[in-house]
Amino acid sequence: MKTNRTRFSRCCLLAAGWLLLAGGCTSAVVVSPVQSQAVVLHPNPALIPTTDHELLWQVLVDTVDDYFRIRREEPVRQFGNVLTEGRLETFPEVSATVLEPWRWDTATPYDRWEATLQTMRRFAQVRVVPATGGFQVEVQVFKELEDARRPEFATTSDAVFPHTNAMQRLSELVPDQPIHQGWIPKGRDTALEQQILARLRTRLGG
Repeated sequence: MKTNRTRFSRCCLLAAGWLLLAGGCTSAVVVSPVQSQAVVLHPNPALIPTTDHELLWQVLVDTVDDYFRIRREEPVRQFGNVLTEGRLETFPEVSATVLEPWRWDTATPYDRWEATLQTMRRFAQVRVVPATGGFQVEVQVFKELEDARRPEFATTSDAVFPHTNAMQRLSELVPDQPIHQGWIPKGRDTALEQQILARLRTRLGG
């Protein structure tokens, strides 16, 4: 279920590669597909030192909306002296490629190239829990790989590529991640979680 945007991006990259080879370039920039470990600067959940739950929720929604479309909101509410827990979920978004620098949902060069060479998507779940001195905000960003029935440019028939449910085979590796039909869970995106938490803490004086 590849989008036209993803196919166009890959075609452009292939065309650029052929132009480099045809031009007889004596040198080229090689991008190594080595994934760097995300530097964890903020605990997750992170304590956001504010007592204004309405301001916190407004800034949270505005920050997450820069990366994903909001699917569902359950804001923090106050009933007397009791504050409820807040939750936010987003729609899955096909991840940004190297040809989309204006999008922020791929936080590292590795992630951006990975999303360019194969169809990846991400979605976020945020939990806000009242705590002493503020609120504990937990950001979870999950990655998924498209469970393609067959290679996109394969010339053989579907019989050569029997379809099996790869999600069931891999679900034990990432038990906390929701399972979606047609997509293989690939775990958490720590780098993007850290980026969202950093922006949230900066905007709220953390």
